[in-house]
Amino acid sequence: MTGAPKHYPPGEAPEAEARAEAALERELGADTAPLDIALDEPPAEPSSLARGAEAIKAFWRHAPLGPGVYRMIGGEGEVLYVGKARSIKKRVAAYTTPERQSTRIARMVAQTRSMVFVTTESEAEALLLEANLIKQLKPRYNVVLRDDKSFPYILICTGHEAARLVKHRGARSSPGDYYGPFASAGAVFRTMNALQRAFLLRTCSDSYYENRTRPCLLHQIKRCSAPCTGEISPDDYAGLVKQAKDFLSGRSRAIRNRLAEEMSAASAALEFERAARLRDRISALSAIQGEQSVNPRTIPEADVFAVTEEAGQYCVEVFFFRTYQNWGNRAYFPRAGAVGPEEVLDAFLAQFYLERPAPRLVLLSHPVASAATLGEVLSARAGHRIAIGVPRRGEKRDLVDAAMRNAREALSRKLAETASQERLMAALAQAFGIATPLRRVEIYDNSHIMGTNAIGAMVVAGPEGFVKSAYRTFNIKSADLTPGDDYAMMREVLTRRFSRLKRQAAAVAERDPVAAVAPVAAVADRGETLADPAAGPGGRAQRARLQDDAFPDAPDLAIIDGGRGQFEAAREVFAALGVEGVALASIAKGPDRNAGRETFFVEGREPFRLSPRDPALFFVQRLRDEAHRFAIGTHRARRKKDFVKSPLDEIPGVGPARKRALLHAFGSAKAVARAGLSDLEKTPGLNAATAKLVYDFFHEAGVG
Repeated sequence: MTGAPKHYPPGEAPEAEARAEAALERELGADTAPLDIALDEPPAEPSSLARGAEAIKAFWRHAPLGPGVYRMIGGEGEVLYVGKARSIKKRVAAYTTPERQSTRIARMVAQTRSMVFVTTESEAEALLLEANLIKQLKPRYNVVLRDDKSFPYILICTGHEAARLVKHRGARSSPGDYYGPFASAGAVFRTMNALQRAFLLRTCSDSYYENRTRPCLLHQIKRCSAPCTGEISPDDYAGLVKQAKDFLSGRSRAIRNRLAEEMSAASAALEFERAARLRDRISALSAIQGEQSVNPRTIPEADVFAVTEEAGQYCVEVFFFRTYQNWGNRAYFPRAGAVGPEEVLDAFLAQFYLERPAPRLVLLSHPVASAATLGEVLSARAGHRIAIGVPRRGEKRDLVDAAMRNAREALSRKLAETASQERLMAALAQAFGIATPLRRVEIYDNSHIMGTNAIGAMVVAGPEGFVKSAYRTFNIKSADLTPGDDYAMMREVLTRRFSRLKRQAAAVAERDPVAAVAPVAAVADRGETLADPAAGPGGRAQRARLQDDAFPDAPDLAIIDGGRGQFEAAREVFAALGVEGVALASIAKGPDRNAGRETFFVEGREPFRLSPRDPALFFVQRLRDEAHRFAIGTHRARRKKDFVKSPLDEIPGVGPARKRALLHAFGSAKAVARAGLSDLEKTPGLNAATAKLVYDFFHEAGVG
């Protein structure tokens, strides 16, 4: 293990983080164009590698000597790489001799045209700023943590007379005690379900609690002690809350022993119903502990990280141990180039803990260069020592080995799924007569009921499966659209989608007129070829960029859920916008909506069907069903929101508290609308001005 990390002086850690955040805001808001430094004229027709090295050398002459962060900028103004250094000048000097570097670094140097430097007061501050910039900019040559979803916690809210048990995700701003993280929402719900049976804590909202006049169903099924109606005294309920906190804090054995003693005492006193309730609570506690497999005996809390590599892909497996229990694990697949596992894990840790609290112990499968610096930052943030290191023996090593085994298995499954997905993408391209590999497929569908709450939906699939972060919904908002006109809806959705792509392409071309050609040259430098040199949105420049890890913005294939009418509407949009390089297809449901008898419409071909056993047909059906699911789900959410919408929501100056006061006084929004001004003025919580505002709103709107 590493030694004790050096702590910041009191109060310095928050200042360091604040300075890093301020630097991030300045940098993200600043122009990333090259600095005003005259570069030496390159020789005639230099190689891209020599040109990049010369550009870096020119900026190196003016680089600062102290710690900080540097960014390498490409020809289109895009950020290629973000790095930190104890001495920026010394670090940048290494890039001026790319022939000594790896292939990945040489490629990066070849594409570099300028650099931007940010000095910091310490190496720790540089670490924070680097992690922030990588998260915001996602440079192509950095190790990027793709899944940045926050972890769920169990929260016991203490800001109420009767504490509440809830699942929490996001900023820890609510008052109370947090327990976690859990690896998944499912693990939280299972644990909360058992905690309800064991400790009978309420889970309802405060407003629901305040309005109860009799116990709810949860009390009837023995999941809540019903403090809302006085079925349990405040002191007894506080005792249940304390027991739940003790259990979640690791004192589970003491809680079980205490409950067992109470059960024996109740049984001896012939209080068999109470003994049965205590027996059920003990059983619920056993269920929680039984689900926590591989529980450590000597480690109260730790995060365990293991990284593995296969076929150029990386997997980082993370296990969470709290209160001597395993609270789950999660596999990450960071985007990384040809780097070693130590560098992947080093970059991963800084991004992982950027906005997450760390336990007292962090166990790693590989040593990382920034362990001491990261330990300083995390220790200062937590207010106590956080140790980071690689265990060599004992139970700590066993936990790392278990994480490594799971990492290898997760990566093997991921590679198998990716290979299968790539085969399906190839089969789809062959079925639709597309000669180039498909890297991005977009599927469009509409959903509405008699034209109301109409939405358009776009789902995206790539070589690794569905890309849910790229899903989009379109609220149909054309004023002259006939309700229920599916063709007009599809035209609006496609027009908005591909107009935006066209504007983005124009913006890139304006910044750099040769941007569409540069990627092709970069591919040629690597000895690679492009199957389709066609220009235009989704064409040559797009396919060249796809040779790298970045997921493309424009599709290679657009699939419309609909028949010939939707297909013709889509063709009209493509023709009007001049969309090229994007294949278009439409899928019409079979007779009687039978799966397997769908008809396909593709440009330049007669309508056709695929063999009922063709893998491409099953793949298209899966794509269409996902688009349908997403469209229906979004439509239902919007419709549900309209169902619960109240006229009171539209009154300016009437917030939740005043709305609640009006509903308590009158019972419904319709009764509020019928109320006279004098009655409104008597409502508790409303002053005369607000009462007049409410009265005028309904009477001017003609409601009543």
